[in-house]
Amino acid sequence: MKFSYVPRGVCPMRISFEIEGDVLKDLEFEGGCNGNLKALSILLKGQPVSYIKEKLEGIRCGSKSTSCSDQLVKGIDAALEKMAEN
Repeated sequence: MKFSYVPRGVCPMRISFEIEGDVLKDLEFEGGCNGNLKALSILLKGQPVSYIKEKLEGIRCGSKSTSCSDQLVKGIDAALEKMAEN
């Protein structure tokens, strides 16, 4: 199932991803640090969302209370809630 999440407190304007079962199948950040986020997308494709959440939740960027990685986890959490409703 495809999802779109508007992150808060970070540079990207949108995070788009697809979850199939417990696996992240696709990931794209709109805006932000292009090279770093492309690398993150490549590394995370095919990984279980449970693994992604365990590794990335709570990561901060500089003095910010969140990061692109942490916002991805928040987007995954929102997507999982939506999936559970269906």
